[in-house]
Amino acid sequence: MIKSEDIVSGNRNLKEDPKAPRKEFGVGMLGYSFMGKAHTNAFIQFPFIFPDAPVPKLRAIAGRSESAVKQAARNFGYEKWYTNWAELVKDDKVEIVDNGLPNDLHEAPCVQAAELGKDIICEKPLGRNSKEADRMYRAVERAGVKNIVGYNYRFIPAIRLARQFIQEGRIGKVIEFRAAYLQDWIMDPEFPFVWRVQKSLAGSGALGDIGSHVIDLGRFLIGDIDQTVGMTKTFIDERPIPGTSERRMGKVDVDDCFIALLKFKSGVIGSVEATRFAAGRKNYQRIEIHGLEGSLSFNLERLNELEYYSRNDGPGERGFRTISVTEPIHPYYKNWWPPGHVIGWEHPMVHEMYHFFTAVAEDKPVEPFGATFYDGLMADRVADAILKSVQTGKWEDPEAQ
Repeated sequence: MIKSEDIVSGNRNLKEDPKAPRKEFGVGMLGYSFMGKAHTNAFIQFPFIFPDAPVPKLRAIAGRSESAVKQAARNFGYEKWYTNWAELVKDDKVEIVDNGLPNDLHEAPCVQAAELGKDIICEKPLGRNSKEADRMYRAVERAGVKNIVGYNYRFIPAIRLARQFIQEGRIGKVIEFRAAYLQDWIMDPEFPFVWRVQKSLAGSGALGDIGSHVIDLGRFLIGDIDQTVGMTKTFIDERPIPGTSERRMGKVDVDDCFIALLKFKSGVIGSVEATRFAAGRKNYQRIEIHGLEGSLSFNLERLNELEYYSRNDGPGERGFRTISVTEPIHPYYKNWWPPGHVIGWEHPMVHEMYHFFTAVAEDKPVEPFGATFYDGLMADRVADAILKSVQTGKWEDPEAQ
């Protein structure tokens, strides 16, 4: 594994002075599991791939299990480890706090980091609900710190190309947006009663976990959402509580799937859905955008491709064409491999971290490409509106949440 310290010397800030040292920022990682590993991988990769980038210094990592976090610090290359997140946030060597903890531990660490003047990365969803997200957004606004939410799919080159095509009018006036995010990883009735199936810890189920991604992409590609109405379903109501000598069951109180209709402020209509019960679907995200002059289609499991249909083609030539989004002219690709040498799931996160650290180093805006805490708040408001509509049976306004 390439270590961050291995790439400091010799690589310079090519945009300014080839002899100038690259800026460094101390990073504190909260969490050592899936997101802790994925984010750390991005910290290590992006200064190597982007030679003009600032350099993250892996100062500290925190987690609940002493043995696990100690091993993660050793494996990932962090200088020290903590079992208390507050100690990491207060560490003077930590300048950027990355919060990859469960959803119930998003607010307190991020607010404390903001009050200490530290820039913040937080995984999605921003809060368990929009009230929590609003407090987090207000905290970073008061402090004036840079902030980003982990909606990393904005940084897929094919998604960026789709956004470009829409803005250039390549599919004409947009009229419809459709998105589905399908997985199957909790279908087994013996899957344990973990935090992701508990409302008090997660806030919601498939809606917040993976549905928030397609809600955010709807806002990123199309614009703000005016109204929504939805439905949810929980297929398995109880799950075995792990770590108990006798078999005990926990009550599942979040959605296993949701489906919602959307009305965008621009007049576009759409739908979003997500489930963790789609047998055979591992990480299937499908997005379609239809315009009066054409259509775009994207599949996350084929993330180097964008399907494009144009009604301006000749009558005998019409059909979806598959664009291989791997050319040097495509977003970020000139820093990777030759055309056709594809990137994978982890690489959009590399782009995201490069974007954020550059914004911090050069004091540039994180938006519009990066999802700020404001964008995280807006996504949470849409999610809350969907859940409210399940209770009322009516269209709900996200801005009223």
